[in-house]
Parts: sequence; structure tokens; C-alpha cells
Amino acid sequence: MRDVLDELVRWWEAGEPVGMATVVRTWRSAPRPAGATMLVGPDGSATGSVSAGCVEATVYELATRVQATGVPVRQGLEDFDDLLTCGGSLDVFVERVDRTTFPELGDVARDIRAGTPVAVATALDGDPPGRRLVVWADRTAGTLGSGRLDAAAAADARERLRTGDSGIAQTGAFVAAYAPPPRMIVFGAVDFAAALARVGAVLGYRVTVCDARPVFATARRFPQAHDVVVDWPHRYLRAEAGAGRLDGRTVVCVLTHDPRFDVPVLAEALRMPLAYVGAMGSRHTHDDRLARLREHGLTGAELERLASPIGLDLGARTPEETAVSIVAEIVASRYGGSGGRLRDVPGRIHRPPRAGRPHGRSA
Repeated sequence: MRDVLDELVRWWEAGEPVGMATVVRTWRSAPRPAGATMLVGPDGSATGSVSAGCVEATVYELATRVQATGVPVRQGLEDFDDLLTCGGSLDVFVERVDRTTFPELGDVARDIRAGTPVAVATALDGDPPGRRLVVWADRTAGTLGSGRLDAAAAADARERLRTGDSGIAQTGAFVAAYAPPPRMIVFGAVDFAAALARVGAVLGYRVTVCDARPVFATARRFPQAHDVVVDWPHRYLRAEAGAGRLDGRTVVCVLTHDPRFDVPVLAEALRMPLAYVGAMGSRHTHDDRLARLREHGLTGAELERLASPIGLDLGARTPEETAVSIVAEIVASRYGGSGGRLRDVPGRIHRPPRAGRPHGRSA
């Protein structure tokens, strides 16, 4: 829903009904994840997508019908098997959204835009399907039909907000978790950091560039970064962890090339439960860095987590090409990809996140 939020709220505020189709489950190589959404407005316009295009026409017809009737529809994988040319299957839930069916949408939209964690649990079955429970850290609104279901769904939703992972809960409700964007913290105010900030922002990360040198760490040099911080890297990272602003989706990229900066911050980062920690440098620099980190007391298991030299072997040379190499490694790490060419890799193209490696984006 995040990708279609502006259009959805526009119709909702106008008091107009919208047909909304949401992917609630996928199998094999379905191109869009759970939470992907497509809208059909009262004027017949379509916004968003639930696939790579192979089932959009069918879903458009369903959403048009549900918008008119108000009767939710759950369409199973067997109906789409021969349409998904990607070889995957999906399950969609189609419902009408208006001020009556979703009175909490205004509050949900406000919190999504503000980065306040909020989740929406929707009953896929029952009489009637489509009941909602909105879950925040400290309260709920709406109901799935009983106190027992609400309590179970709220607990599941709050756990999903921690990981940013949407899906079907044990209660049978679909939980769309709108966690704040995951963080990418780039240490080193260099040209490579500027390119990485641009690419990281496109992927949905909240990007911070940090350097202890105020002449280099300026908002003017890093316009795509959400935050530019002047501080010693290790001190900043430790403070952010202490304030609870890091989680299992956070990625850290150290581009300083200076052991005064990179060794202390890597010693901090490699002891934290972060999604990815990488450092730029030559193989000679890498060997020297490992020796210095061992002197800081890091174990072999902790050092094994370090992606260094950072990035995949793409033959990258420019800052922009190097940024692609780095984010490619981050994505491969998240899903357990090999980093090889798809034509040379057997098995599934799309993989679920590895255990302990949550999604970078939420629904």
C-alpha cells in the first residue's frame, strides 16, 4: 500500500470508493512480494501493480467488480497459474476501501509518512472478510471479530514491525507491516559515498553519511543523503545503537580508507546484530585491517561477517559503478544470492530473505 498511498488517500478524502487488490501470498518466482498493491479508482484509473504485468488485466476486472459491489474476494493461486509467465503463483485479496470500510486510513497514512511504525491486519476469511485491526506500538483500533483474535494478531503485527516483513499470520489475517525505512549508514565523506547515497535512497533506505571532518561532511556535497553528520564514526554508531535507532535491517558501509576512522567503527559494527557491514579498500588494506581488528579483540566469527573488500566482482571502476557493486552485495546477502549470472545459476530466481536477514522494504 505504501507505493499507492497518495492516490488511495486522495480518493478516500474525497469520499470515493476504491477497489484495492493486495498480494497476500506468493509461491515460486512471483515477481512482486506480499504487500504489493494495485488500485482501481472510481474513474477507472489503475495505480500500482501486483505482478510484472501478466495478471494485471484479471486483477483490474476483479477490483472493478469489488469496488462496485463492496463484496471482498480472495483469489487463489490456481486461478493465476497459467497467466504468470514468470513461473510463479500468487494469492490476492481484493476489497473496497472508503471512509466506511477503512475509517482509520487517515491515521495510518499519517504515520506511514512520518515513519511511525504501524501495521494493518486484515481478515481474509470469516463473516464478513475484510475486518481490520490497526496496530501501533502502544494501542490498536478496529477488530478482527474477537478479543482473542485481536490479541494474537496484535502480537504478530508488532513482531513484523520489528523486521518490516508482511505476510499471513497464524490467525489467518494478512498483516501489512509499515516499519520505518531501513537505514544505510555510510562512513566517509568521499565521492563513492555520494554515489552510494543516491543508489541507497532509490532502494528505499534512509541514508546517513557520517565523517569527522566538517569540511567534507556537508549537505551540499551529499544532497541525496537524508542526514549528513559530523562526528567520529565509532562514536556516532555507538550513540545510535544506544538510542535504539539501529536494527536487524541496518547496513553499514565504511569507505574511509583510514584506520583511525574505520577500525574503531568496524569494531563497534561487527559486534552489533546488523544486516550487513562492509568496508572499502585494497586486499593489502583488508589484511592490515583484519590484524588491527584482532588487536581490538574481535573473534573469528565476528570478522567473518565483514564484507571486505566491499561489493561484488562487477569490474566496477567509477563511483557509480562501485555503488551498484555494493548494493548488489547487500541484496545478495539479504536473500542468499550467489552473485553469479542468473543464466549460470540453477533453481529459483526469487528467494525469500535468509533467516535473520529481514526485508529491506516493508509493504
